[in-house]
Amino acid sequence: MSSGCKGKRFILENTHGDWKSRLNRYVFPEGVELTKDDYVIVCGDFGFIWDGSEKEQKILKKIGKLPYNVLFVEGSHDNYDLLEDYPVEEWCGGKTRPISGRLRQLMRGQVFTIAEKVVFSFGGGQSDDTVDLIEGENWWKREIPSEHELEEGLRNLDKADNSVDFVVTYEPPSKLHDFLDHNSGDRNHINTYLNDVYEKIRFDKWFFGKLHLNKLIPPKYYAVYDQIVVADNTKIKKKRAPRHPKNKTEEEN
Repeated sequence: MSSGCKGKRFILENTHGDWKSRLNRYVFPEGVELTKDDYVIVCGDFGFIWDGSEKEQKILKKIGKLPYNVLFVEGSHDNYDLLEDYPVEEWCGGKTRPISGRLRQLMRGQVFTIAEKVVFSFGGGQSDDTVDLIEGENWWKREIPSEHELEEGLRNLDKADNSVDFVVTYEPPSKLHDFLDHNSGDRNHINTYLNDVYEKIRFDKWFFGKLHLNKLIPPKYYAVYDQIVVADNTKIKKKRAPRHPKNKTEEEN
């Protein structure tokens, strides 16, 4: 395992292109205590790779310079033309796209070993309404996973003996989609695929971000939106101010 894969804590959330209100120290005070050994994972709709502007590049650099690692799976609000311009790199056992500094994308159908936890990632999803969207401007067909990506995910899970600690996706499995959305007619083949994954593997927790909902579905499913979820139940200890030894004058008095 490379040194970049070691660590302590996993924290899950969804930024949706809103860095200032999602990762700032007021909304996310836990971030002050995090280090390079910690990982914040965004469950889709990262949203910061959208227009390629100079402002956006500055934001990506700022995120990459945060003291902790920021990882994300893509959703249906990401610019796939820009995202695919980044190189693919093997990291912690799976394919990623390094974006800037400690910021990187976890690619679809990959199994990673990070901080001694095995993580299956599967980003991508299907936009609910594409009637008013323009391909190549605010919508991309590549938001929908290819057959190759679906098959690669199953192969990688087989190599991991179909056992992982965490599953991080954008779309939910169909059983959870139907339970939370109450409209099984809106399910897509990605939901069905993830339901097949659900039936096949052993896992501790499953996190997904599409439904813009903060909800724990007992015993181990988490719909994540703008809430911070500590995935491995590790408590973040507050740092104590260092004690300064008394000087001789103080001791004599």
